[in-house]
Amino acid sequence: MTNIVSLGDLVEIKHGYAFKGEYFKDAPPGDILLTPGNFAIGGGFQWNKLKYYEGPSPEDFILSAGDLLVTMTDLSKAADTLGYPAKVPSDNNCYLHNQRLGKVVLKNDAPTSLGFIYWLLRTKEYRDEILASHTGSTVKHTSPTKIKAFRFTLPSSEKQTELSELFGTIENKIDLNRQMNETLEEMARAVFKSWFVDFDPVHAKAAGQQPVHMPPETADLFPDSFNDDGLPEGWEEKRVDDILELAYGKALKKADRRRGDVPVYGSGGITGMHDTALVDGPSIIVGRKGTVGSLYWEDGPFYPIDTTFYVRPKVELTFCYYLLQGLGLENMNTDAAVPGLNRNNAYRLPVPRSSPEICGEFDKIISLLREKIRANNEQNQTLANLRDLLLPKLMSGEIRLRDAEKAVEDA
Repeated sequence: MTNIVSLGDLVEIKHGYAFKGEYFKDAPPGDILLTPGNFAIGGGFQWNKLKYYEGPSPEDFILSAGDLLVTMTDLSKAADTLGYPAKVPSDNNCYLHNQRLGKVVLKNDAPTSLGFIYWLLRTKEYRDEILASHTGSTVKHTSPTKIKAFRFTLPSSEKQTELSELFGTIENKIDLNRQMNETLEEMARAVFKSWFVDFDPVHAKAAGQQPVHMPPETADLFPDSFNDDGLPEGWEEKRVDDILELAYGKALKKADRRRGDVPVYGSGGITGMHDTALVDGPSIIVGRKGTVGSLYWEDGPFYPIDTTFYVRPKVELTFCYYLLQGLGLENMNTDAAVPGLNRNNAYRLPVPRSSPEICGEFDKIISLLREKIRANNEQNQTLANLRDLLLPKLMSGEIRLRDAEKAVEDA
């Protein structure tokens, strides 16, 4: 017998809290205040637009690891994330249940789990219904009532568990790769800071010591004393425009985009795809308007729109990337109505310039880390594509679980 149910038979959806804007911050410390902007297209969270909160928080709106949220407001033209779900991660952060987000809570004795509901809310059938029933034009809205009205065939408890475990395995691997990339990025930043900001190898040699965690042939590249200006002996003070050029992106209306595999970058990251590249990668995208000073590394061809700069390097690209991270570009807003970055202000900033040999050695080390980051990103894209292919087929019974598991193992 077919078991057709509505989401409202299984769950309630609770509204979030209107936290006071006077306590909002763009940087830590503070609790993480989740917003619709934290939701990724297709489901799950993205972590590049975090808001922090240092005010009083009602206990009922402090989230726990594993809580399931759904976004009920979207500002994009295509309602890119409206109705999609995301799970609160298990880490050391405190997450807050903000307004415009619904918290999905199982009813007593509901024959399902939040794990299964999470994947159900990522299916095309559910998504189509949310898009067909939303209200608003500039700002799109859905509601608990509309979400709970979605009807579907509820699989057996055994199949629900199997589906949740399979897709959980994929998501865990994607998350593990993401965490590994964060660690690799931290390592690269640490090396840059040690060599080019704190001058740790030079301080060690000046004290008659061997630089730690550094082979002798690399240590030999560093001087053992400082100039009168405080820079290592033989190093020079340069300007940013001696190191790189910030070239303007080019306007590209969404109506003019053609289906393709070239990512289109705005100041907030990838905004869509196109069939033609403006820049051959690798390169760096810098937020010029809107999200000022945002930075993205792109290995392949891409199209930067007119809210961005892209980098034309005059030295090693790896050096440019980690240099830009430490310049505080996000704090260099102009006073215009729309926040912006004046590249001439950035160009004037001082930069210590070492010997070409030291920069070359830095590039050799960091390129290995970036290659691993690239490989992890490619695997994550493969896994995400496989997940999106398998999800509707498994939910509908079009393919067997055994075949899906084999496809995941092969990936």
